[in-house]
Amino acid sequence: MMGNKSTVRAAFIAVTTLFFAWGFITSLIDPLVAAVKGIFTLTDVQAQLSAFAFFIAYGLVSFPAAALISRVKPVPAILLALGMMAIACLIMLGAANLAIYTLVLVGLFVLASGITVLQVAANPLAAALGPPERSHFRLTLSQTFNSFGTFIGPFLGAVLFLEGVEVKEGTAITPDVRAAALAGIDRAYFWICGLLLLLLAFFWFNRKTVAAAAPVPPAPRGIGAMISDAVSSRWALLGGAAIFLYVGAEVSIGTQMALFLNSDGIWGNSDAPFGVPLLGHAMGSDGVPGVSLQEAGKAVAFYWGGAMVGRAVGSVLLARFSAWRLLALFTAIATGMCTYVFAMGGVTAGFVALSIGLFNSIMFPVIFTLTLERSTASEQATSGLLCTAIVGGAFLPLLVGAVSDQAGYVAAFVVPGGCYLLLCVFALLAGRTRTVAQPSVVTLH
Repeated sequence: MMGNKSTVRAAFIAVTTLFFAWGFITSLIDPLVAAVKGIFTLTDVQAQLSAFAFFIAYGLVSFPAAALISRVKPVPAILLALGMMAIACLIMLGAANLAIYTLVLVGLFVLASGITVLQVAANPLAAALGPPERSHFRLTLSQTFNSFGTFIGPFLGAVLFLEGVEVKEGTAITPDVRAAALAGIDRAYFWICGLLLLLLAFFWFNRKTVAAAAPVPPAPRGIGAMISDAVSSRWALLGGAAIFLYVGAEVSIGTQMALFLNSDGIWGNSDAPFGVPLLGHAMGSDGVPGVSLQEAGKAVAFYWGGAMVGRAVGSVLLARFSAWRLLALFTAIATGMCTYVFAMGGVTAGFVALSIGLFNSIMFPVIFTLTLERSTASEQATSGLLCTAIVGGAFLPLLVGAVSDQAGYVAAFVVPGGCYLLLCVFALLAGRTRTVAQPSVVTLH
């Protein structure tokens, strides 16, 4: 028995809150990279270690998480994940109070490890908590809240982390500004910890009801067996490479967007963005000519907001056009946009860069689905490999940081541009390959 409708509805709301929470927490990495660069006087590569510490967890934890959930079922795994995330927030509080960057990296890794377990466990729950005929609606609704979390995270993070922080060459951060930024990090993760503990309490007291609605997990499989199955399929490997490139490109752009917009060659000496409706209002000019790092950080929300809008538009387009054609079109446009930024620079390049998020929107779910349709490995193994490939968000930002250290933020767009070009090739290959099975597993990003 699933229990009465009101209890099941409350359980679904709690699960959807998980989607929002991990979207919000993940997108806080963007302003955090800019903040730690100033707080700890880091190079771009060193600052990008924050993204590395977070996304490397996907590469290390995805398969173990799938194996764990196949043995202990989703609800205990969710409780474990929320506990890990709460502990990670406490580590972040310690890092902010002690001003130790290494501790920040440890906290981010533990936090992302919990999120990885959470994602693997929560997706089937969102589909199961209610009538089967409305499972697609529930997954879409949960994903919408995930996108909303990624939209507001960078804005609130910029408000809390970047007040007065400067990273341009020749500028220095004052002790008061540094203390205020660390206090903002402290406040953010304190309240996130509180939210996680509330969710942990809810799932604990309603664990029997939620567990009754959870789908029956597949038969337990060892990590080695799943990996062997996944790597036996050419298309599972191709899909894994595509996810690696996509997430790496998306995270690389997002984590350096504030630094890019704040640079003198883009918006650093321009007031043009403040004249754009909604964008200018959200950035909130401080009256000083040019765009400060905090104002640029607020603008990053529109990069992720574009992805949120694009998912809504993309879902309509996918009902009328084949997925591989739409992916080829969106990746080609993103390649062109990165090329424009690299070749032209200037104020307009800032607007073009922010707009890339609109075309990122459908890439993850379409790559995922195209791969599942063509993979000869089991869906469980293929999904595990694709989730592991999110580790691209750890490695490619380091490469982008190295390029920006040597050649500047504009030149660094050549890296995501190359990723999108390869993704366009992936889409064209998918269009020439027959499907072998229809996917039944839905994984959200």
